[in-house]
Amino acid sequence: MAAMVSRGVVLRAFGEPLVVETAEVPAPQPGALIARVEMAGVCGTDVHLHHGNLPIPTPVILGHEAVGRVVRLGDGVTSDFTGVPLHEGDAIAWASSIPCGRCHWCVVEGERTLCETRRVYGINQRFDEWPHLSGGWADAVYLQPGTAVFKLPVGTPPERAIALGCAGPTAVHGVLDVIGVRAGETVVVQGSGPVGIAAAMYAHLSGAAKVIVVGGPASRLALARELGVGDVHVDLFAVADPAARIALVLGETPGGRGADVVLECAGVPAAVAEGFEMARRNGRYLVLGQYTDRGATPINPHVITRKQLTVAGSWAFAEAHYLRYIQSLPRLADRFDLTRLITPYPLEDANRALADVAAGAVMKAVLVPAGAA
Repeated sequence: MAAMVSRGVVLRAFGEPLVVETAEVPAPQPGALIARVEMAGVCGTDVHLHHGNLPIPTPVILGHEAVGRVVRLGDGVTSDFTGVPLHEGDAIAWASSIPCGRCHWCVVEGERTLCETRRVYGINQRFDEWPHLSGGWADAVYLQPGTAVFKLPVGTPPERAIALGCAGPTAVHGVLDVIGVRAGETVVVQGSGPVGIAAAMYAHLSGAAKVIVVGGPASRLALARELGVGDVHVDLFAVADPAARIALVLGETPGGRGADVVLECAGVPAAVAEGFEMARRNGRYLVLGQYTDRGATPINPHVITRKQLTVAGSWAFAEAHYLRYIQSLPRLADRFDLTRLITPYPLEDANRALADVAAGAVMKAVLVPAGAA
């Protein structure tokens, strides 16, 4: 059999243009499998990786969000993470990281997202080391033993599965588990990118009485409004004064007291202090969007005490959160047209896609390898 060769979009130097290179697709070892990538998401984190804002090894094929189809199963691989039989040709998605399962955080704390030695596709797996194809921005990806692979429900198009990317399971972890949005609550979402949109969607599914989205640019808010994501939309570019934004948001809450829950999904440090002012007394505040270190920001801790705020952070997601995201896709798709979130780009246009994400010109850029979809 002739060797398979795959293209991959490689980051070799921070801040430099990405380059398309090729590598031979290795035969899967026991417990591994080869997937043909149908669609791969471009995340805001990829922009930070490109800029060198996270300490990652290079060269690396980027892409920690992807869906595809099984090409070849390694010995011993007969089912997905949940025990569903798996065969060549099946449509699949997979969690982006492989926790070690042995450290204090994995075993004692039971917080697998905090594993300090987890392997992450498209982030800390070098292109110049075997198995080379460890990122989703490629024709094929080598899914290593221990990867949580999920067979997609029959009839689930790749556009639907990739639309929220890592933002979907990240929101499951933070919005549903860490902060726990409850039915009847008023929720403010700071940020209207993929994380903010996903957080707002899950707030709706949790039964929130009102969801207020504060974000921009206007095109993103317009799309959210058209999809029914959020009940009130505040354009932070149109209302540039933070005090005016706070007053506007408070006016949309019961009795002007503030929101029960505020979800920071903006990735902007200054949003935190502003968000504290949007929360009611005895309210809850979740920091979900600060995935890279963008510096310190002034906050007044007296506000936390005076308001008796519960402030929590949430880091990424584990396999169980990804499973619940996949399980919730039918409900999400019934309520929201997920496919309208995405803008497709050929694999070779990864630099343009990355630039558009950095500029906020699209909601969700998706790379489509030639002939994959």
